[in-house]
Amino acid sequence: MTAPLTPPPPPHEQSPHSSHDAWQAVSVPPGMGPAPHGSTSVDGYGGPGMKTELREAAVITAGVALAGALLGVLWSWLAPRVPLVGDLVDKNWVVYLKDTEGEQAVGVDGTFTLLALGFGAVSALVVFLLRKRGGVPLVVALAVGGLLGSLLAWRVGVWLGPTQNVIAHAKAVGKGVTFSAPLKLGAKGALLAWSVAALVVHLGLTALFGPRDPDPYGSAAPPAV
Repeated sequence: MTAPLTPPPPPHEQSPHSSHDAWQAVSVPPGMGPAPHGSTSVDGYGGPGMKTELREAAVITAGVALAGALLGVLWSWLAPRVPLVGDLVDKNWVVYLKDTEGEQAVGVDGTFTLLALGFGAVSALVVFLLRKRGGVPLVVALAVGGLLGSLLAWRVGVWLGPTQNVIAHAKAVGKGVTFSAPLKLGAKGALLAWSVAALVVHLGLTALFGPRDPDPYGSAAPPAV
């Protein structure tokens, strides 16, 4: 008496392992697999590694901050002068504004702000041209570098401008002689103009002209049934 034969499995049935492998083959699009040996990619799209991005961000921060020296020179050269006059009252020197209704002090702040906005736009453009892919470290570098550059520009401009000792300056030029007041940044919010302009311009350039990440599901074929 012969044993009954076991019927073969239906052709549509597959083992769990083969089904899982097929799903992996469909769900992982090209270019998203593990990076080859020796590659520095960490994002699956061939971008630089985090260490490389941090090094680039450090260089950008230093470069943008050092550019603040040029901003300080331009500010001390282009900012309007606030006229002062010295007088001798009871053998004591006093200094007062020659034009109490003048707007030179506002012009000093406005000149710094406009220059900082221009420097922010230019620094963002240069960084974008050098590193079009962008990234969070570069954005942070622009913001921090812009703030440091503004602080440096402020100090350089004050240092290059008229002396801070107005009494000694009044004595040197003589009674009733007009002289320039030292540079003073009254609106401290102008120190943020560089960073804000750099972030806005860089964001706009990246959105308009930056590379697009591939759609991870755009070229994937539907799983076989």
